Amino acid sequence: MTGEMLLRPIARVESSLRAREDAPRQGDEGAPDAWVVFDASVRDALADVGVGDELILITWFDRADRDVQKVHPRGDTSRPSTGVFSTRSPDRPNPLGLHRVTVLARDELRLQVRNLEALDGTPIVDVKPVLGDITER
Repeated sequence: MTGEMLLRPIARVESSLRAREDAPRQGDEGAPDAWVVFDASVRDALADVGVGDELILITWFDRADRDVQKVHPRGDTSRPSTGVFSTRSPDRPNPLGLHRVTVLARDELRLQVRNLEALDGTPIVDVKPVLGDITER
């Protein structure tokens, strides 16, 4: 495969999580509330997001090891080494993270969210709504 893709951050995470070893493996395993600070260039895209909304944040794990292809799931060496495409490991060839969060507060270009385990400064490359049942779409 050839070709390059160009992603640009649309927001950054502001969190008390500074080091990888301090972060829970998943957001619902004790992640602190965090802020997502958006670039003014995406103000209109953020217009309809409000308190209570559930979102999927797509992050770029900028501190990940992109050479890793196999890991022991959850760092447990008693488990067999597994290809990263079958895990949620942040270390992977294209280190995108998926985070299901709930909006707790909104202040202009800032959203306070629950269940975000990303480290402080992590770039966000996209946001998607969590879809409800097909009858609610």
